[in-house]
Amino acid sequence: MEPNSLKWVGSSCGLHGPYIFYKAFKFARDDKARILALGDFFFVRCKPEDPICIAELQLLWEERTSKQLLSSSKLYFLPEDTPQGRSVAHGEHEVIAVSEKVIVRLQDLVKWTVPDFSGWNNGLKVEPLKPSVLRELGTNGRREALHRYRESTLTSGLNFKDVQRERAHLGQEEDGRKVLVLSYPQYCRYRSVLARLREQPSLLLIDHTVLALGGIAALGGNTRILYCRDTFEHPTLLQNESICDEFGESAA
Repeated sequence: MEPNSLKWVGSSCGLHGPYIFYKAFKFARDDKARILALGDFFFVRCKPEDPICIAELQLLWEERTSKQLLSSSKLYFLPEDTPQGRSVAHGEHEVIAVSEKVIVRLQDLVKWTVPDFSGWNNGLKVEPLKPSVLRELGTNGRREALHRYRESTLTSGLNFKDVQRERAHLGQEEDGRKVLVLSYPQYCRYRSVLARLREQPSLLLIDHTVLALGGIAALGGNTRILYCRDTFEHPTLLQNESICDEFGESAA
């Protein structure tokens, strides 16, 4: 991570005691700027020797007294990377969540991120929009489709237009959507929608009704979908020196 590259993106979204909450942050790593926002899924490695897992960014805040920039994330591991291992009961596209959320300083979370995830082949590939649909949408329509998708998947009621504008400026409208972890019912609804729309125009994938029924709009074909229906106790995660649970109870 480059020095002093951490910056909040968009307006603050809440205030509680000494804590100010935010929707997204920007950082630079390997001379490349990137934005991570609430609800994003991204690949991380908690320690160099640990397997790659998926993090879901759930909370961002600043402790005004100490000037600490903090994050809370949920981690998902492939069954074979858990103490119990993979069994015949696990689905092909299944991941298992760590039972406790992890609170990490932003500078440490950035160090955890895995920039190159080209070797990740797990999960169901999302059905992309056809090139003809993308041409019809145009640049502005493409951003609006992404914004509608975010509104349909997040129930927080937050406005992410300012974050999307900043992402569009960086040319990273699809960033944060290379991998998605759904609940098992959401995953089943998505598979059902795919079956129903198999012979229909892909433009329907950005329709509000289709999104509400479980559809997922993807501009490219690189997004992978997995689902989670179980949790496990990670035996060593809390021993990681980057974890700072002392900030958790007050900010939750």
